Amino acid sequence: MSVPDPVDYTGDIVLTDGQTVRVRPIRHDDFEAMTAMWQRLSPETIRLRFFAPQQLSDAQIRYLTDVDGHDRFALVAEVRDRIIAVARFDRLPEAPDSAEFAVTVEDAEQGRGLGTALLRQLLQPARDRGITQFHGEILKLNRSMMAVMKAAGFEPAFKDYGDVVTATFTTTPTEALLEKAGELDRRAARKALEAVFSPAAVAVIGASRDPGSIGGVVLSSLLHGGYSGPVYPVNPHTPHVQSVAAYPTLEACPTVPDTVFVCVPAPLVESVVDQAGELGVRAAVLIGTGFSESGDQGAAMEAEVLRTARRHGIRLIGPNCMGVLNAAEDIRLNGTFAPSLPPAGRVGVSSQSGTLGMAILDASDRLGLGLSTFASIGNKSDISSNDLLQYWEADDATDVIVLYLESFGNPRTFARIARRIGRRKPVVVVKADRRGSDDAIVQAMFDQTGVVRVPTLDQMFAVTSLLASQPLPSGHRVGIVSNGVGPAILAADACEANGLEVAVPDPDVVQRLADELSVLGDPSNPLVLRGDATPADMAAAVRLLGTSGAVDALLVIDAPPLRRGQSVLAEELAEASAEVTVPMITVLMSTDQTPTALRRAGLPTVPFPEGAAEALAHVADHAHWRRQPLGNVVTFDDADIDTATAIVGDALASTDDVWLPAGQANALLRAHAIPCAEHRIVADGAAAAAAQEELGGPVVVKPAAPVEKTELGVVRLGLSRPGQIADAVAAMERDLRRRGREDALAEGWLVQQMIPDGVETTIAIVSDPTFGPTLQLGMGGTLAELLADRTVKVLPLTDLDVDDMLQRMRGFPLLTGYRGSSPVDVGALRTVLLRLGAMAEAHPEIVELELNPVFVRRHGTSVVDARVHLRAPGLSRR
Repeated sequence: MSVPDPVDYTGDIVLTDGQTVRVRPIRHDDFEAMTAMWQRLSPETIRLRFFAPQQLSDAQIRYLTDVDGHDRFALVAEVRDRIIAVARFDRLPEAPDSAEFAVTVEDAEQGRGLGTALLRQLLQPARDRGITQFHGEILKLNRSMMAVMKAAGFEPAFKDYGDVVTATFTTTPTEALLEKAGELDRRAARKALEAVFSPAAVAVIGASRDPGSIGGVVLSSLLHGGYSGPVYPVNPHTPHVQSVAAYPTLEACPTVPDTVFVCVPAPLVESVVDQAGELGVRAAVLIGTGFSESGDQGAAMEAEVLRTARRHGIRLIGPNCMGVLNAAEDIRLNGTFAPSLPPAGRVGVSSQSGTLGMAILDASDRLGLGLSTFASIGNKSDISSNDLLQYWEADDATDVIVLYLESFGNPRTFARIARRIGRRKPVVVVKADRRGSDDAIVQAMFDQTGVVRVPTLDQMFAVTSLLASQPLPSGHRVGIVSNGVGPAILAADACEANGLEVAVPDPDVVQRLADELSVLGDPSNPLVLRGDATPADMAAAVRLLGTSGAVDALLVIDAPPLRRGQSVLAEELAEASAEVTVPMITVLMSTDQTPTALRRAGLPTVPFPEGAAEALAHVADHAHWRRQPLGNVVTFDDADIDTATAIVGDALASTDDVWLPAGQANALLRAHAIPCAEHRIVADGAAAAAAQEELGGPVVVKPAAPVEKTELGVVRLGLSRPGQIADAVAAMERDLRRRGREDALAEGWLVQQMIPDGVETTIAIVSDPTFGPTLQLGMGGTLAELLADRTVKVLPLTDLDVDDMLQRMRGFPLLTGYRGSSPVDVGALRTVLLRLGAMAEAHPEIVELELNPVFVRRHGTSVVDARVHLRAPGLSRR
């Protein structure tokens, strides 16, 4: 397989203390920096690395610095343009698929996870160069190194040779390695964001006396929010700002702040970040605009700011953001444009939009929705929603997470984190800009990971309030209590439209309702009280229906014919809610204010029944997802990975991008034990006739090249006589040449056994540029695109994901026996889907695969047509 040249392995890694370092391939001109690093190493570190304590000679350092980039490769980590660590491999001449690895971290930088992180970064370039195993020699007394390797998830096999131990492990990331890497990422995210949300001191660069300026507003918010630490205004033009002593420079501040709020024009931000980094500031919140959101020039400035921050290991929020806050009583950090802190609570919020972020803060304050922490992340040049998710995962002050997203940074990481967190803490997302990636893929990812996706900010608040203050429902049965017929009907219709069940209570419950309440019509569900019902009557109805065992949630509507004060009703409902164990949402149609009693009791309130029903449906669906097992990613021992890898490697040996010929596409599928119709590839009509005789029975004849055969009209079915076959080949060849489609003739002709019966399906693997590989399933044949019957899942795929795919397919009844037709082998189709998911994970070079049709028969399946598109690693997803 060819290695893309050049492949850029430059990037940033976050260490366990939350700081970042830049990682890049070593260069020939690194000799002096490498020499300086070796000179800083202690004799003990040198001895553990080279088995002897002497300093290295210039010749040895030159050898370690000058690598060929193929058989000998090295990555360095640097901070402030100083190399602090190096990881390398050297291919073993006697075993070209193996290499010796080594990692060196200078003494002052040890203990922060840098060595293991650097070794993880070395795996990808090794795989790109055909290296499947790493070997390393470790002094036996270096027990800490061996313990770190095991703890980091590399799963090394150790072999004892006296004073030296060899460690051998695969360059393919294992589940253990990914899990351990995730643990380190969580620790790093928490450390980084501790400086943002819980700083010991802060500074405002560009603090201003002008209350309408950015620096003025942020400083005012910090001063009047009751922040527990010192606030240092930095302004070189005045000794005081807003009656607080100001400092001419950041260096002049009494202490080094953990976090700086940068409120200066965009062209000045880079120098501010540079100064902050030199002093040891841990984080910077970049409030201003004029960066990548404004065009190419702004994007270049943003990139330069990030490079400077990386050089110092400083973390960034923004730019183009509106700040952060922590509402905890012992911190009270309000570094935003909001004039006051919202009430302290259990909800963490991140907004990619600063304007909407401020609207969310304002509404949270108005609705009484308590927040733990908030971050407006803007252009998310550094810290992203993924980092915030991992911070909130371990944050004891946060129970519900809310994200307003316009785009994803690393959606596969997001999916892995959200799936894990969602089992304990709901993640509510407003995903804007449906014009970007295929929205079906976005929705599939949310469904698989348990993310609660809501379409509007109104729904966000309703759903979040339910999740933050009410128990999760144990099912989808809803009880409706109303004092108006019309609103009750609207609520019932909305419940059913959103997949909820308007439950019918047992007869004994109905009798109790009739005996104890004054109702209109049948005392059932919806339960409609008379217009003159008192607040006490409403509360009694809530108690009766909510404790009946007939419902999993309550939707209570107050729509009095005459406007009246609702404080008494609010008190009654608040008391009643404490006596029921199901979640409850209220609809107050005669006011746009939430009464204090309902806010205090944590009862969500919305203005209309439809919104209440939709919110309950979102929460019930999430509760259902939580109750389901996680499912398992299935592996197959009978898959011939070596053969499949060789097919992929041979196809990419001389090119970086290729469609597999039909023979190789079928061979790749067969290597993964995916059944394909028997076929032969031949050169002409006479050979096609001979192939039919060998295969026996009627055959299909079509071009072997990966072209759109149905659209071109070059598929001939049910051929069984030699002359018929030869004539069909000749006619198709003439037609293709006449239309200038000689490309369809390049691979010869595919002669394939006819599949006598079965249901046609189509299966595809599509590598989305944002989300990576996806698996898609629908009905097959010529009407597949017209019917648009498609279900989508994002990889990696579990067995339960596949079951859900099948059930969601509109044509699924055709597989199980529709209107008297015979059922087909759904289990075999399920296995094919799982095998394809495993195949896509094993071969990331697959960027597109289409199987259309796949016949599902009474016993087994057969792939009839396969198109496979490969692209070399480094081009598809880097």
